[in-house]
Amino acid sequence: MSPTSASSSTSASDSVRSSYLIGLVGAGIGPSLSPALHQREAEHHGLRYLYRRIDLDTLGLGPDDVGALVRTARQLGYDGLNITHPGKQTVIPYLDDLSEDARALGAVNTVVFGEDGRSCGHNTDWSGFAQSFARGLEDAPTRRVVQLGAGGAGAAVAHALLTLGADRVTLVDADRDRARALAAGLTGRFGDGRASAAPRERLGALLAGADGLVHATPMGMAHHPGLPFPAGVLHPGLWVADVVYRPLDTELLREARALGCRTLDGGGMAVFQAAQAFRLFTGREPDPARMLAHMAALVAA
Repeated sequence: MSPTSASSSTSASDSVRSSYLIGLVGAGIGPSLSPALHQREAEHHGLRYLYRRIDLDTLGLGPDDVGALVRTARQLGYDGLNITHPGKQTVIPYLDDLSEDARALGAVNTVVFGEDGRSCGHNTDWSGFAQSFARGLEDAPTRRVVQLGAGGAGAAVAHALLTLGADRVTLVDADRDRARALAAGLTGRFGDGRASAAPRERLGALLAGADGLVHATPMGMAHHPGLPFPAGVLHPGLWVADVVYRPLDTELLREARALGCRTLDGGGMAVFQAAQAFRLFTGREPDPARMLAHMAALVAA
């Protein structure tokens, strides 16, 4: 599946344009580097590109208000939106169309408003993680992978892991029903035995026999600091990947490296998903290598 598989009638690139208004909808997104990342790439294409934050926390809104924000953004002339935690799933009922990827995953991180006014949801998270994993942990074993988090980002990451050939992904989430539902969907797409759900109480035992761990919850983000579980359950035989990229060096990754684990930060996923979203918004071909350099410079600053 391709994250650019939606019909052309919902693409913002149906005609040649030089000016775009884009937004990021999510909670606690003040530290997000997405606006600068998109705008720096746009400068290389000679585009006028305004990327604005629409912070649920600042507005005093919750996940169920994301749909109303999408309608308002369309009315105000936005060309597209990126959607992050906690709206990647709650936004879906308010969209006119979904790409094949977004429909399969049940999660949207990119919304494009077509010239006909229709909104189409896409998911560039899964392929963004897949590209980042292939770049940073190319030869890592994936016979047994434990994933913490089964929300919107978790759905994308688990899909990516199985697409890359992981034998089995075990999902652990505070919401057991959500983990079970995601495991059922993954099994339906990838086959029996490829995905399962387990209670959080078994995390330590699961990690003891796992090749790798993927962390896909908000814990560790700038507004949710800390570890998602006791560091004692980590061991040197694990590789550890985190989807959090702000901060880039999370407490989880620091603890894992101290034990000798191979690690993958969330920066690559953030860049590759952003590159694909930029392509959907503008129809222009982004340069991921250049955007990776932009990310490094932004983090350093």
